[in-house]
Amino acid sequence: MRIDGHTRLAAVVASPIKHSISPFIHNLAFEKTHVNGVYVAWEIPESDLAETVENIRRYNMFGINLSMPYKEKVIPFLDGLSPEAQLIGAVNTVVNRDGRLIGHNTDGFGFFASLKNFNPKDTHIMILGAGGAAKSIVTQAVLDGAKKVSIYVRPQSLVKAKENFRTLLDQTDCYLEFHDLTDADHFQKELRQTDLLVNATSVGMDGESLPISIDTRFPKELLVADIIYQPFETPFLALARKQEIEAVNGLGMLLYQAAGAFKLWTGENMPTGAIWQELENIYNSYNS
Repeated sequence: MRIDGHTRLAAVVASPIKHSISPFIHNLAFEKTHVNGVYVAWEIPESDLAETVENIRRYNMFGINLSMPYKEKVIPFLDGLSPEAQLIGAVNTVVNRDGRLIGHNTDGFGFFASLKNFNPKDTHIMILGAGGAAKSIVTQAVLDGAKKVSIYVRPQSLVKAKENFRTLLDQTDCYLEFHDLTDADHFQKELRQTDLLVNATSVGMDGESLPISIDTRFPKELLVADIIYQPFETPFLALARKQEIEAVNGLGMLLYQAAGAFKLWTGENMPTGAIWQELENIYNSYNS
């Protein structure tokens, strides 16, 4: 990697963030595309967020990525939002356009880009969870023309889930339904008519927990996805694969949301194939 007087900076900003794999992905992309850039991780307190954003202009950076807890808190410091970021109400990528800082959200794009042979248009999708990741995926599905999206949460979270999607409901013609995840009979019935089932919760990161009943039966044509990538195969994915159902973990989402940001910053396509191989080697070694 070349670092000289023309090198431009990009960074991921969060707290905590030292564990992030994003510097590995983006610096490999800079190297392979011969773009003169370098990507670092900044772990900052919230009190430094406004100054950190201003530094994008001050140092003519490409921009920054944001993770929790700053995806929503960064918005007041920006000059504008992309349509998807406005609908989601959260930003994971800030782009420096000649001193104007525009917030984007590439999470939903990254998720669907990781599903190689799946197009959300005219499909029926079921989502487990209603947090930030779920909102990004649902918003992108709506923008891409999904026919119906059903959101499943615990009964005590139903009111909050509906409120969380209020902007999307008010500003689009999307068909969203909200259901009690503990109603196993309804869940199983709807599953038989669904094209894609997504776990957008953190359930399964312990390598033991399931977000759904172990007795769930998956229809043969269903695609199953989990946003978790560590462990590489969650109990949710293992249950699907045991029934010979195609199942995808969250590593591809991690890569392709980064690719979306890289394209916005540099105009270059990230070499996702080569980087994917490197990531698979890393995470397979963790889980071997």
